[in-house]
Amino acid sequence: MDSGRNLDSILRIPVTIQVVLGSATMPVSNLMKLGRGAIVPLDHRVGEPVDVVVNGRVIARGEVVVVEDDNSRFGISLTEIVGPPTNDLVG
Repeated sequence: MDSGRNLDSILRIPVTIQVVLGSATMPVSNLMKLGRGAIVPLDHRVGEPVDVVVNGRVIARGEVVVVEDDNSRFGISLTEIVGPPTNDLVG
């Protein structure tokens, strides 16, 4: 009985979910020149899967989609669940 209550407590813990569309590297001098309307090219291309990150760890990959009932919002269609990292030792 107690384990069910513990599980319920765990399932209510909030987590932060992020979807990483890509990244870019640039010198601070270029960063300082950015203004409204500037475009920063990312390392991902259209159609490539994006990473779904929970509390700093990639847990899945997916495709960006438009939410059906609200065309002004995006969502993610999961295409791959990433397993836990393996600790393979070279020996």
